[in-house]
Amino acid sequence: MHLRRGTFARWLGVVLVPLVGALTVAVAVPSAASSRPKQAVWASDQPGVQHLKFRYGPVKIEPGQNNIAFSDAEVPKPTVDGYIVAIKPNLRLENGKVPAVDIVHLHHGVWGTKTAPRDLTRGSGAFFAAGEEKTTMRLPKGYGYPYFAADQWDINYMLHDLTPNPFTVYITYDIDFVPSSAPEAAAITPARPIWMDVQRGGIYPVFDVLKGSGTNGTFTYPDQAQDPYHGRPPKNVWTVDRDSVLLGTAGHLHPGGLHTDLWVDRAGQTAHAFESDAKYFEPAGAVSWDVSMTGTRPDWQVQVKQGDQMRITATYDTKRASWYESMGIMVVWMADGTTGRDPFTTDVNQPGILTHGHLPENDNHGGTTAVLPNATKFTPVAQSQPIGIDDFIYGIGDMTSATKTIPSVKAGQQLTFVNNDAPKLNGIWHSITACKAPCNKETGIAYPLADADVQFDSGQLGVAGPPTAGTISWQTPADLPPGEYTYFCRIHPDMRGAFDITQ
Repeated sequence: MHLRRGTFARWLGVVLVPLVGALTVAVAVPSAASSRPKQAVWASDQPGVQHLKFRYGPVKIEPGQNNIAFSDAEVPKPTVDGYIVAIKPNLRLENGKVPAVDIVHLHHGVWGTKTAPRDLTRGSGAFFAAGEEKTTMRLPKGYGYPYFAADQWDINYMLHDLTPNPFTVYITYDIDFVPSSAPEAAAITPARPIWMDVQRGGIYPVFDVLKGSGTNGTFTYPDQAQDPYHGRPPKNVWTVDRDSVLLGTAGHLHPGGLHTDLWVDRAGQTAHAFESDAKYFEPAGAVSWDVSMTGTRPDWQVQVKQGDQMRITATYDTKRASWYESMGIMVVWMADGTTGRDPFTTDVNQPGILTHGHLPENDNHGGTTAVLPNATKFTPVAQSQPIGIDDFIYGIGDMTSATKTIPSVKAGQQLTFVNNDAPKLNGIWHSITACKAPCNKETGIAYPLADADVQFDSGQLGVAGPPTAGTISWQTPADLPPGEYTYFCRIHPDMRGAFDITQ
């Protein structure tokens, strides 16, 4: 594999580490060694808490990988029964450093127990999830998730390597834990996770948000989608099984996301329980992973009754760009009881608390300086054969092409692209996604974007199940008007290309 352009070169000697065999490591540290951002104050430390540090790995990431995998070795966890009261996720290299998000990142991770499923909405043992926004789960004082040392854990994870280079990483997670043997454990009330998801039930629960859709520059899913569930029961609704108190929640969104919302429906009435807002530190706005979600305050505690319906929606910005394969998830923690505030008589949707501030791994925003030639000025060449994508290069029309040519077809005809990298190594998927010309500035977490006036997207070309499109080939839309079009690979955004449609 070769090294493309300057974006990756800054990591040479830092992350190109030897690939070693799989193992798992768990490290426990005393309470005084724990450190969390000052913003992570959903609740103060619980009495009797231990701050434990774990890591799963090493995990080998192939060049350009972007697939969903499951833990294939023992997942480190506490050695005694007790209560989990907080979890903080991350991704680290072998040297302990957190990699830059535009190089490699944890697209998502879902922690679950295979031996004691306790999440009613998914019929699984999922109890914690996080994406690249790295939201921390923290229960209010006096509540904890019951944990049993005999449980068998697994992790469903999606690691995204944006480069043509291999990596070895660890999925890390800090756990605040109260052992059952601690006297303070007797005062803890059990809590359970309720998985709320606008596309609940899928291994890759995503939806597309197109530029210009919705109203007034925003699009709310599923409310503004056309037949999002194909005539079947809505996936974003869960019926409360018994009188309970909602303890806490925070949202998960992808770039472009503005907020997730939790609603409670009862006897024809609707109450807005919580809006989890995306706070973007990104200078360009709601376009990158430089974001923190708000979570509920420690005293949120909302009463729901058996038969109530909890419902979730996700809202995205549609002024700037299209957002493909978006998500909208809220894991809601609840406990049995009738002591919470009634959302139909009290305004419970109060402003939340950020779980962290700006993270240094999001510092490379990109999009300020042209580092590639303007391919719309390349010479159009009639193209009748498929365009292969090999070794992270578009066969003709790539912006690094020494021949300075782009493929051309007449209006009404189509170009065909074929991802030849897909069969080579596991998880190398490419896309052809429209971006605003000339689309030639330096790559970063906020550039390029799917912001072209005329939109198209191939999906992730591959045949390995989610997240792939089920094909390695794709044709440009037949109704594209004449003109020059630029595009990028949204899985490996350092890849850029262009083509021409003639009269």
